[in-house]
Amino acid sequence: MISFIARRLAIGALMVLALSVLVFILLRLAPGDPIDAYVNPASPLSPDAMQALRDRLGLDAPLPVQYFGWLRAAVTGDLGFSIQRVGVPVLPLVMERIGPTLLLMAAGLAIAIVVGISAGIISAVRRNSPTDIGFSVLAFVGISSPAFLTALLGLYFFSVQLRWAPSGGMLTPGAGFSLGDLLAHLVLPACLLSIGHAALIMRYMRASLLEVLNQEYVRTARAKGVREFFVIVKHAVRNALLPVITLIGSTIGIAVGGAIFIESVFNWPGMGLLLVNAVETRDYPVIMGATLVIGATVIVVNLLTDITYAAVDPRIQVA
Repeated sequence: MISFIARRLAIGALMVLALSVLVFILLRLAPGDPIDAYVNPASPLSPDAMQALRDRLGLDAPLPVQYFGWLRAAVTGDLGFSIQRVGVPVLPLVMERIGPTLLLMAAGLAIAIVVGISAGIISAVRRNSPTDIGFSVLAFVGISSPAFLTALLGLYFFSVQLRWAPSGGMLTPGAGFSLGDLLAHLVLPACLLSIGHAALIMRYMRASLLEVLNQEYVRTARAKGVREFFVIVKHAVRNALLPVITLIGSTIGIAVGGAIFIESVFNWPGMGLLLVNAVETRDYPVIMGATLVIGATVIVVNLLTDITYAAVDPRIQVA
């Protein structure tokens, strides 16, 4: 197991490196001059001052030199300074925002896992019943609904029309911190984030459980007189969970994309909102730093998923 984890960490490090190269190149290929992000349009600099600033920032160097200079500093934890927030280091800024994003994603995925697995089990046990058909229709609607659409519709109906939940933010402005206030702001964004993931988990759980229920050992358990509840829970569900666990790990990256839309719509102070604001203002150091942290987080979560997969099924060998 230790060698498996070490090998996966090495592969993950290479993936983060490849991601940083890709983002760096895409940023340099974007229209416009990177130096424009450092200059206030209200007080333009002279050509000599622009050239001096370009030299100081190293923007005249070849792209490989620029990238390896950034990488050398990033390895030591120096991700540079934000352009828009003058003098603010990128790393503390990113670490300050990662907590709210992890909270939102954890709540959304927890809701998706509970709802998706429960609905999948019920749908498989009651195959071709009105309940199964209803869950399947809802699942297809959830899968086909983009995150920005569900976020806008959820905000309009539940916050603006029904006033069941706050319309934005993580806490009520001017009020002291309280767990109830946090949960009131968290419930609606987390539920909206969970819709697509719950639908996917439900479909996978249904298909996997239907396949398991046709296995010989399940029929043997029934022939021995084991109660149907224990046949489903003890014998069938555990084996049916294996592909679902893999799906949950692989959707973490998709959850990050959904969280970006959710945070933008609900003004949730997380990584998604930080990244959107950085793109709008062309804050290149923040974009690079946020992308690096998000990529590393997704890779670590995928590693934990692989370990969980091996722990759930003892037949799987980690070599």
